[in-house]
Amino acid sequence: MKVVVVGAGPAGVRAVEQLVAAGLRPVWIDEAPDGGGRIYQRPPQALTRDAVKLYGFEAKRARAVHGTLDGLKTQTDWRPDTLVWHIDTRSRRLETLSAGQHASLEFDGAILCTGAMDRVVPVPGWTRPGVTTLGAAQIALKTQGCAIGDRVALMGTGPLLWLLAYQYLKAGARPAAVLDTTPFAHKARHAAGLLAGGAVFWKGLYYVAAVRAAGVPVFEGITPRAIEGRDDEVTGIAFTTASGRERRIACDALAMGWGLKPEAQLADLAGVTFRFDELQHNWVPERDMAGRTKVPGIYLAGDGAGIGGADAAELAGARAALALLEDTGQAVDAARVHALQERIARMLPFRAALERAFPFPADLARALPDKTLVCRCEAITAGDLRAAAGAPPTGPAPELNRAKAFTRLGMGRCQGRVCGPAGAEILAAARGTPVASIGRLRGQPPVKPVPLAEAAE
Repeated sequence: MKVVVVGAGPAGVRAVEQLVAAGLRPVWIDEAPDGGGRIYQRPPQALTRDAVKLYGFEAKRARAVHGTLDGLKTQTDWRPDTLVWHIDTRSRRLETLSAGQHASLEFDGAILCTGAMDRVVPVPGWTRPGVTTLGAAQIALKTQGCAIGDRVALMGTGPLLWLLAYQYLKAGARPAAVLDTTPFAHKARHAAGLLAGGAVFWKGLYYVAAVRAAGVPVFEGITPRAIEGRDDEVTGIAFTTASGRERRIACDALAMGWGLKPEAQLADLAGVTFRFDELQHNWVPERDMAGRTKVPGIYLAGDGAGIGGADAAELAGARAALALLEDTGQAVDAARVHALQERIARMLPFRAALERAFPFPADLARALPDKTLVCRCEAITAGDLRAAAGAPPTGPAPELNRAKAFTRLGMGRCQGRVCGPAGAEILAAARGTPVASIGRLRGQPPVKPVPLAEAAE
């Protein structure tokens, strides 16, 4: 039996660990030069940095994941630096690209551990050089040992905002400001639910306290107005405080993000059905607690199946591998299965509390000025989308894929990964309908850009 695991983050590592223990030699693919995922991403070998400095409180877990990863490489068909750009469940084939070379790979079962990416709300001026996502700023810190500027402002909401502020502080790159769009009172109302996270919650409080104690300017409940600057640089961020006061923070770079969204394009191409998760305010692929989908042979684990964090991803990866083994007639440890499912279930209340405490600010996307670029690849503005919601010839577009046909939203390099969520909010507001009724941009191969020569072949 040929099994493929896509992704070598926490979910992929634990999935492969179970498969190898069962006597299989899976094909293991990751787009990065090495495994660990984004959260435990390793720097290049030339950059030697202490794990505690790189991962802080997560150093012990990062070492454990890396140790397991390294021990498994020789027991698998390990393929780093490899992009899976298409999956066809009818022919049971994956299409991959590595070092400019295309390859087709047959499989009997596949576990997709594709991770997540930042969720962005466009802000006037967000396409200026010097503006990145929170995740990109964190990657620069981990892999290059550098900040994205000398005076970096951080804006958005969610745990990553405060984690990155703390990491920048520890690295000696004191943030110019932390701008959280969620009011403090709103977060405080969900404190009881957050307590269910135990040590995770207390670590989060520590990050917040450390940033405040260092004197970093912190504003909560803000409304961003514009990222200011010239064609070649950022000079500041203008915003309205929770009390209604207009403020400006000088900065030469800005990282922003409003939580995460699953990287689920491969699941989409595999024919997995999706549902709109009201709590996460995300479209997520449907699977059961074991990671099974309705598509035979396709299993999902980690944040690519719905945002749950690194701890939950490790458990989900192991459980998905056991589900695959069960479904192919191999004996599994029933006690182990039961323990994994109990631990996964215990994490759900905390995750729900996090989503409630740091909600996606849909109102910010819906209120974007008409001239604001939403799809930077195709230069589509919020006004273009509102026009698509109206009368012919530019509309009406009752759902997002029709708006794509009218406007080219999502036809660029990111295929709607960045612009899709905000575009859906704008279209829903213009039509006066719930965002779930607007749908999502359907995945298309290749899921990421490939050389034209390979596409032609």
